[in-house]
Amino acid sequence: MENKVYFIGDILKVLPHRYPFLLIDKIEVIEKGTKGIGYKNVSINEPFFQGHFPNNPVMPGVLQIEAMAQAAGFIVATEDETLTARQVLFMGVDKVKFRKQVLPGDTLEIHASKIRQHKNIVVCEAKSYVGGVLVCQAELTAMIN
Repeated sequence: MENKVYFIGDILKVLPHRYPFLLIDKIEVIEKGTKGIGYKNVSINEPFFQGHFPNNPVMPGVLQIEAMAQAAGFIVATEDETLTARQVLFMGVDKVKFRKQVLPGDTLEIHASKIRQHKNIVVCEAKSYVGGVLVCQAELTAMIN
């Protein structure tokens, strides 16, 4: 099966997030409903850089986790390949490690994989990279309605 790439118009059909809280620019689904890669182009124009930190802009870790949750949510919510709005509610985060700073000009490449599911509760492993270097990792739990 060929990888399927979704751009912002498709992402907006599935995820309820909007600017300035939509943190994904593109998603490549490698294995439908199970595995994919999300991309976030980190720009100096991001509103959070005004206060985090004015003279040393660093993407907040909590927003890196949110970007990972959005990418994973889109991947598992499009298992049936329809682009209909789904409510994916973030329930928990475990095993978080931040390894390097994410800076303006970086592209955050988020690799997300479903590791288990029970009814409508899904657990995904997510790892974020910048230039092939691991910057953040976490295990994410969500409910899909």
